Amino acid sequence: MQGARKAAAERGDLRLPLPVGLLHDSDGHIVIDPDEEVRTAVADVFSLFDQHGSALGVVQAFAGRRFPRRDTGVWEGRLGWGRLTHGRAVAVLKNPAYAGAYAYGRDRSVRRVRPDGTVTTSVTRRPRDQWPVLITEHHEGYISWPRYLQIEAKLAANCTNTGARPPREGPPLCQGIIFCGSCGFPMNTSYRRADNTADYVCTRARSDAVLAPGCHTIAAAAVDPQVAGLLLDALTPEHVQLALAAADQVHHRHQRSHRAAELAVERARYEADRAERSFAQVEPENRMVARSLETRWEAKLTVLAQAETALADLIAAEPAVPEPGSLQQLAHDLPALWDAPTTTARDRKRLLRTLIADVTVRHVDDARAHIGVRWHTGATDEITCDRRTNRNPTAAVLIVRELLDTCSDAAIAEHLNTLGFTTGKSRRFTVASIRHIRQQHAIGSKRNDPTGPGEITVPQVARILHIHESAIYPWLRSGEMPARQGRHRRWCIPWNDETEAYWRTRVQTSSHLTRTNPNYETGQAV
Repeated sequence: MQGARKAAAERGDLRLPLPVGLLHDSDGHIVIDPDEEVRTAVADVFSLFDQHGSALGVVQAFAGRRFPRRDTGVWEGRLGWGRLTHGRAVAVLKNPAYAGAYAYGRDRSVRRVRPDGTVTTSVTRRPRDQWPVLITEHHEGYISWPRYLQIEAKLAANCTNTGARPPREGPPLCQGIIFCGSCGFPMNTSYRRADNTADYVCTRARSDAVLAPGCHTIAAAAVDPQVAGLLLDALTPEHVQLALAAADQVHHRHQRSHRAAELAVERARYEADRAERSFAQVEPENRMVARSLETRWEAKLTVLAQAETALADLIAAEPAVPEPGSLQQLAHDLPALWDAPTTTARDRKRLLRTLIADVTVRHVDDARAHIGVRWHTGATDEITCDRRTNRNPTAAVLIVRELLDTCSDAAIAEHLNTLGFTTGKSRRFTVASIRHIRQQHAIGSKRNDPTGPGEITVPQVARILHIHESAIYPWLRSGEMPARQGRHRRWCIPWNDETEAYWRTRVQTSSHLTRTNPNYETGQAV
């Protein structure tokens, strides 16, 4: 019974359940569903996957639309409609029937006996190379077999549970393919919420308490422009022409290797046809001979299936070479396409990963770092980048140096922001950033006294009026005592005899002020 079932499956004659969008006609052949709405919904799953690159993207694009399903059991074959879930989208993308292939034995059922005597059954999915029967181009499908293999590889690359790092939506270009050159672990991406900038951080080694001496953090703004420039330089028309010439040579070598596999398929098909003719000529009553010839025929069919699978794998493994004209046009338009506002960060990452396998960062010193780029061809490049991407613009430093003695840090920061300057980390200037510039460039005041002519400081006013300094600040903040804030936000108070007389009277008539020693006039006892 099982032998006959397997033999029918090897011929592609065993009738298997079909997914939605495919039907058996009156002759038992597999055809595409004649319902146009069903066909469109299934075809849109594959077109949307090409557009978004993930099953989740397909589900999100299908929001608000319904997806067909075929009922089973008592209502087997009845068409129904429902929501496209992530599981259904993955099932459609992974089903070889949509690629016109006949697959038998994709699942394996295993029964186990527990210690208490109960029997459990588990179903596991076999890898494609372990399917007992796989016949490509068996019927008309929605996609081709090479495209199915591409989708299969893409889904495997999207599976983060197996360590895959697919491109995400964030702006860091090397996210997912950058590694630490000291410990070898992948570098994670850390975002700053304030300005949406990012760093590549070696956190794996630190979390495992095996921090290597060279493990460090580097700004994405230091690495990404270097890698992007290397990619754009590699896609010049001259380099594309050399790549196409090399691709033609590789294509010819693949064709020569395919010839041997094609001859093996031709020989296996001849042997299978010969065994089939021998089985057809035997008399039905001669069951012993018929069984022997049927076994021989099944063995020949198995050899034929294996030869066809080997040929199909060789063809699928051959890299696809685009048209030379379109590739040359792409090389001319790539810089504009790369910088276009309609190009998303995920699109740039996908383009980068088509040519670059991974990026490794190893620091040289506090100012420089080595970036190692490994291409999919096996070639490598090494460039040096400046780790100090937080260097402030030279013009901004000059403005700080010029305004330091006349404006406060807050006023300088506001002035720089008004002029459109940003820090080396693409942030707005603040009081802290101005102080950092002064410390980094050793910018000091041209004079120690921040006051101008006719101005005194808060401590000097306190000594003159014989009161505590804390009593003066409320007058300054409320505007009762006219003043300006100079360098380091220090108050500079215009002072003359009239002003002094007014505030002495104010102090004498106030009973709640904290007074100091009246003999303490200039900071020294008299």
